[in-house]
Amino acid sequence: QVQVVESGGGLVQPGGSLRLSCAASRFILDYYAVGWFRQAPGKEREGVSCIVNSDGTTYYADFVKGRFTISRDGAKNTVYLQMDSLKPEDTAVYYCALVTIPRRGRFAYWDVYEYNYWGQGTQVTVSS
Repeated sequence: QVQVVESGGGLVQPGGSLRLSCAASRFILDYYAVGWFRQAPGKEREGVSCIVNSDGTTYYADFVKGRFTISRDGAKNTVYLQMDSLKPEDTAVYYCALVTIPRRGRFAYWDVYEYNYWGQGTQVTVSS
C-alpha cells in the first residue's frame, strides 16, 4: 500500500502564504499525476491543482489561478503547492492524491475517482 503524507498546513492571516508538501512512500514521479484537493466543512471535496508527471502539464481551479503554484522535486520525492494571497475562503483540509493511470482515455483531473491513493490531509486556516 502506498502512503501519501501532506504537511505544511497551519494558521495564516489573509494575504499570507503557505507551502504544502506531498510525499509518498514510492517514487512520486512514477505516478501519472499528482493532485491537490480541498474540503471545507459542509462542502464537497474539490480539485485545486494537478500536475501530470509525463510532461509537467499543470491544471488550476479558477478560484486559485494566479495565487497557487504546483511544482515537483524528484530529488526530494515531493510535490508542492505554494499558496499565496490566501483568503479566508481558502480555509479547508487539503489533500494530496496520486493517479496510477487514468481510468479512461481522457484524464479527468478534477474527478476524485481518478485518484488511487490519498493522504490524510493537512488543515489550512486563513483568519485574522
